[in-house]
Amino acid sequence: MAYTSTWQKFSTRPAMPRRGLIARNPSVLYFLLALAAFTLGVTLLSEATGVGVLSTSFVKTLGKTLCLCLVAVAMDVVWGYCGILSLGHFAFFGLGGYAIGMWLMYARTEIIVAESLAASPIPPTGQEISEAIASQIFGVVGSSELPAIWTFADSLFLQLLAVVLVPGLLALVFGWLAFRSRVTGVYLSILTQAMTLALSLYLFQNESGLRGNNGLSGLQNIPGLEDASQASISIAFFWASALALGLGYVFFAWIVSGKMGSVIRGVRDDEARVRFLGYHVEHYKLFVFTLTAVVAGIAGALYYPQAGIINPAEIAPIASIYLAVWVAIGGRGRLYGAVIGAAVVSLMSSWFTGGGAPDVNLGVYVIQWTDWWLVLLGVTFVLVTLFAPKGIGGLFDLVADWRAPHRHEDYGPDASAKRAEEGEE
Repeated sequence: MAYTSTWQKFSTRPAMPRRGLIARNPSVLYFLLALAAFTLGVTLLSEATGVGVLSTSFVKTLGKTLCLCLVAVAMDVVWGYCGILSLGHFAFFGLGGYAIGMWLMYARTEIIVAESLAASPIPPTGQEISEAIASQIFGVVGSSELPAIWTFADSLFLQLLAVVLVPGLLALVFGWLAFRSRVTGVYLSILTQAMTLALSLYLFQNESGLRGNNGLSGLQNIPGLEDASQASISIAFFWASALALGLGYVFFAWIVSGKMGSVIRGVRDDEARVRFLGYHVEHYKLFVFTLTAVVAGIAGALYYPQAGIINPAEIAPIASIYLAVWVAIGGRGRLYGAVIGAAVVSLMSSWFTGGGAPDVNLGVYVIQWTDWWLVLLGVTFVLVTLFAPKGIGGLFDLVADWRAPHRHEDYGPDASAKRAEEGEE
């Protein structure tokens, strides 16, 4: 009888099948089903494709909310999973908006200028059209020249590349400088906030080439779709926002559910130990930081055509702080928690600040929610931090614990263990 070594026995065994993404993270399927149902419901109730119960402005609000959910998911990955409290991710969101806004504003102005000059007795030259476009866009800041930063503004393809490359390159350079110096914790948060503040202050200047405090406006007018109604455009952007959120959620769920997810969670919990095990911690942090910045830029590129305007105030540090608050309230370290937090807080913000919430008359003082909404948000954040650190998403843990079997006995591996009765209580 031939001798078979232990190694040969193990080498002939079939490999264990790898579990799929849904098996490892069932919440992905539930989220996609909920998102699909929500998208279908809004479509059937909208003015463009449904019965008209939902107004065009509210459909735009819902579309913008989906974009905010996407950037919140990116923030949750970099903070909740990797442990990097970035207070600058909304800057990447704004840069994506500026990149697509430049093309929208240039192309729309080009159409207007061409129509106005078409009646001229002598056909205008390309140079004259370019000068007229520059004067139309930058006359508000006292200039009639097109800045160098607008060189490729007439190309949709190149501006779409800028949506990805500009936030990605900024995050790559900043992250490389910060992580190679092993800046961590609150110091890294301060650096990201300083980067955001510097960028915001620069954009406020007219010399930035992006119209300073005036920002870019008229972004809701899509070139080439002049005959389409705003109702149709709003539902199209709503679908695009829902698709982007679904793809982004699945992509990040795939990342955090695999080996990389284990490593970045290890970096969050004990960076020194992960480095001791031989992993290049800085590489993982730089990858996550850059990737989430790119996704934030894509979310911004979908958001601002629905908002219609973007200015440097959108990139101010307070916006990134709001983003962290959304993730904390929803429950960081769980992707659906970030979605819930962003959706709940942004919709409540629209309701309170938009005059939907009635004023509260206390007799001696009247609470007007347009003034007190930020106070309410701050109090909510403090209460969640103190008494519900898992956020709104922690409610799902309570449901899971309630449905789980309650074992009161010792179910060990010995012969007397109650294997048959396990889980029946």
